[in-house]
Amino acid sequence: MPVAKNVEPLEKVDADLGDRSDMAYMNTNVTRGSGELLVTATGMNTEVGRISGMLQTEKDADTPLTRQLARLTNQILYIAGFALLASVVINLARGNEFNVVFTAAVAFAVSAIPTGLPAVVTTILSLGTQLLARSNAIVKRLRSTETLGSTSAINSDKTGTLTLNQMTATEMAIPGRRYKISGSGYSTEGTIKRVAGEPDTPLEEYLLPMILASDAVISDGAMIGDPTEGALVVLAEKGGLDAEATREKYPRIAELPFDAAYKLMATFHQVSDKTVRCFVKGAPDQLLARCDVTPEQRERYLAENDRLARQGLRVLATARKDIDGFDPADDLLETLTGLEPLALVGIVDPPRPQARAAIEQAHAAGIEVRMITGDHAITAAAIAGKLGIRGRAITGAEFAAMSDDELDRELDGIGVIARVTPEHKVRLVEALRRKGHIVAMTGDGVNDAPALKKADIGIAMGITGTEVSKEAAAMILTDDDFATIVKAVELGRALYANLKKYIFFQMGVLAAMIVTFLAASIGNIAAGVPFVPLQTLWLNFTTQVFQSVGLGYGNAEPDIMRRRPRRSDEPLLTNRVLGWLSLLGLFMGVITLLVIWFAERNRDVGVARTMGLTAFSLMNLIFSFTVRSDIRSVFSLETFNDRRFVITSGMSLAAIVLATEFGLFQRILQTVHLDLWQWGVCLVAALTVLVPTEIRKAVLRRRAGGSE
Repeated sequence: MPVAKNVEPLEKVDADLGDRSDMAYMNTNVTRGSGELLVTATGMNTEVGRISGMLQTEKDADTPLTRQLARLTNQILYIAGFALLASVVINLARGNEFNVVFTAAVAFAVSAIPTGLPAVVTTILSLGTQLLARSNAIVKRLRSTETLGSTSAINSDKTGTLTLNQMTATEMAIPGRRYKISGSGYSTEGTIKRVAGEPDTPLEEYLLPMILASDAVISDGAMIGDPTEGALVVLAEKGGLDAEATREKYPRIAELPFDAAYKLMATFHQVSDKTVRCFVKGAPDQLLARCDVTPEQRERYLAENDRLARQGLRVLATARKDIDGFDPADDLLETLTGLEPLALVGIVDPPRPQARAAIEQAHAAGIEVRMITGDHAITAAAIAGKLGIRGRAITGAEFAAMSDDELDRELDGIGVIARVTPEHKVRLVEALRRKGHIVAMTGDGVNDAPALKKADIGIAMGITGTEVSKEAAAMILTDDDFATIVKAVELGRALYANLKKYIFFQMGVLAAMIVTFLAASIGNIAAGVPFVPLQTLWLNFTTQVFQSVGLGYGNAEPDIMRRRPRRSDEPLLTNRVLGWLSLLGLFMGVITLLVIWFAERNRDVGVARTMGLTAFSLMNLIFSFTVRSDIRSVFSLETFNDRRFVITSGMSLAAIVLATEFGLFQRILQTVHLDLWQWGVCLVAALTVLVPTEIRKAVLRRRAGGSE
């Protein structure tokens, strides 16, 4: 196989298969010599092409919210258009002046047809992306902000997402002996302690591979390179070896980089004129298969491997071999037979302190959390237990062996999948989506890209992630922290809930507006024009806009992360809700017309329209308070706990008062001053909207209580 010479250290992945196998498909041999660079990637083009093909099969589509809003807008357009046409025809038939009827119709059209609905929805989603960015989650597409709130399954990498990715070797085992290593992080302060009664054997030969078969550089507690290699170099330095000087004494003449296919890395060093010594590090099972050992040695080796793995440690093995007549042009992988096993090293990657609490919060919110990792299944299961992840651990091979029907039956009981491949990750996403889940998938490597693209929410790591994974993902975590995902889901839920409140409010007041104008034309109330054009526009651009902003940008309800995720096909407004809003709109329209009719009989039409405008505006204001919660009464103490909503409500109230009591606005809007009795009538009329809304909430609370 062709080789490369004079090559600087390449970026590695975790030797125990790891969670970041960006070079997993580069079946490459590299040697160091004197002059030229030749890197051969035998399987690289094939694998990159395969991954590119997997990425290209995923096409973007409109989200359920986009489709629902388009359908809802069209429905309202038809209804409002019919009401507008009917109103114009009826008023003209009565002999009303065309200019008056036409201008009133234009104002009615502006208010009743939700032309600004898509823009407002886009603005709310844009605000959500800003909130997410401040919480260390950058969302690349607005529609992903909407989808976040319905996430029901999260598949997370372990290293760096659920853990700190700060590797520290804590135990070492060599044939018949065990050692404990003190110290933490990448500081070389620490000791290697043996068990009393065991021989005090020099450790240099066991520590050499940890320096020579690694490229990580340690300096003053800081590490450059792969974290797992950093842990090995620190261990060797704690044993008294100087990494820089050792590498100078034993220069590397050839190298076999890590590959997921064989899960090891080997380096070759000239130790005498005729002898080249090969040092190997990698997954214990892979190295053991290449070693010459007795059955007793094999049993002891596997027992130590299991013992370390059950403690939640990532286990890495080292071995060596002396080669006479070494030729760098040989297939280096073929030379790795008959190895001599040296040591097993247990490396801890501490869980993030906030990860367990975040997983508990996700479970409380009805979200399934699974861990996918390249670690040994026993190690993965131990770490999952510490993190509170539910379900059993299986290997990627076991996962691949399941049929689709078997997987659908077993999936709910699986919490960890170890030794995964890109195909396993994609199949996991497909299986979850087949069961109706909205799936979030984390990843940071090139091989994670197809699964990130396949998931409803692909989440790339901002610190350790590759450009390919970031391109394929819909969201990027700037802190690589699992807790940020759960926080993003919470923000997504709050955003969708606010969006729903805004649309609920808009549909209610639009229905009331249509009823008011159409019924006024039919009943010839206020000459068929309940509000003059500028009054209609004033209402639309003050009270209704202010309350929409307050609802759309309001605080989340406190129990939002104790609810089950919404279904992916759940309609924004069900037929039952649309029916309710229609009835409520009819109620508000009738009450408004009753106020106008009553005032018109006792006063002139100017007073009647002013009182109608005031009553309808106050009703809009009170109605917005009722839609802040589906079941919580407006009379609860939490009604005024949202500062932004209280401010917008104050602005609405000021606009209502200014419209009738300020001389300039009276002249512009053609309103008149109202006395206290007239204000009282308007207020009582507006408060009537509380009767049907509170009755409905009481019924919903009773149903909710009965279903628990």
